[in-house]
Amino acid sequence: MKPIPKTLWAAAIVFTLAVSAFAIRGWISSREGSAEEMLALLLRDMPADSSAVLYVDVAEVRQAPFAQKLFAWAPQPQADADYGRFVQETGFEYERDLRRIAFSAAQRGLQPIWFALCDGNFNQKKIAAYFAKNGALQRRGEYDVYSIPTNTTGAQPSSSGTPSNSSPVNTSNAPPHISLTFLRSGRIAATNDADVSAYLEQKSPAPDPAQWQTRFTRLAGSPIFVVVRRDFASVSSLDTPAIKSFESPQLTALLGQLSWITVAAQPDKDSLRLVAEGESPVDMVARQLADMLNGIVLLARLGLNAPKTRQQLDPRAREAYLELLKTAAIDQVDRQETKAVRVALEINPNFLAVANLPSSAPAPPQMAPSPASATPAHQHKAK
Repeated sequence: MKPIPKTLWAAAIVFTLAVSAFAIRGWISSREGSAEEMLALLLRDMPADSSAVLYVDVAEVRQAPFAQKLFAWAPQPQADADYGRFVQETGFEYERDLRRIAFSAAQRGLQPIWFALCDGNFNQKKIAAYFAKNGALQRRGEYDVYSIPTNTTGAQPSSSGTPSNSSPVNTSNAPPHISLTFLRSGRIAATNDADVSAYLEQKSPAPDPAQWQTRFTRLAGSPIFVVVRRDFASVSSLDTPAIKSFESPQLTALLGQLSWITVAAQPDKDSLRLVAEGESPVDMVARQLADMLNGIVLLARLGLNAPKTRQQLDPRAREAYLELLKTAAIDQVDRQETKAVRVALEINPNFLAVANLPSSAPAPPQMAPSPASATPAHQHKAK
């Protein structure tokens, strides 16, 4: 048998290396554009005191048939001259070019702080020129950081210029702004804090990253999801008219004992599936919450079938609400560290069709407090 010429060996080695390099580059490129990679980067860079994360795969949602019906049903925003100029000068239109976004939120006193990663089809040269013309450009380490004034309410820059869990509220007259930078050609990092590069270079990321990552992994199949870690601010936010309308101190108290809340949305061809979970380390809290939510669903069904409701409510609206309640599923999930209550609902086009009908909303069910947990009105207000 004749020996294989060295030139053939060399050609085979070069070909193998080329194929390997192409495969590795393709794997890295696909990983850079994945939800897993984006959320891992957000977890590393978001404010250490973040209490909520929102993720939206805009490109996937945009293609879902039911999402298109939902967008058509929702009120259409009026044309904005500033946004029109932005589109004209940058070529970027979020309805068309935004692919995905990962957003984290923190609360420092009265000051909301957010940090976001955005993937999209960006013309970096045009967008950078627009930012430079309408804001200030500074070189911070390896990043070109743009500070863009905005008329929307946001956080003022901290006096130290670095993110801090105890950053004082800036009382200067400096206008609110957004600090942002390009991480690569298709990704922008932005915050309403003083300097986005301070988050990108921070040495102390969010505490308990494994806890966040566990929930990100659990929700990874949904193009839209929210993860909330309960703290004092998120508990205070439960004191809203929507919650108060149930007139149920027990429900508010149980919600306040949840350590994590997650909500996921999955648009399909003919429906939008919503799944919410509340987690608590206390089994009794989960059981009581599941019982109470099942009671609310039962009361709602009875109320919709009451003769008075049949007379006052549009028949189409009543049928749509009953159809929605039929899809409601409330279950308890026993996890190792926490006990969860899962609520699933399915919204279909019939519900959207009647949601804007006059007087179509039924009265909320009245939940009377039990004698053991009854609280004087003035004390409840104080709480």
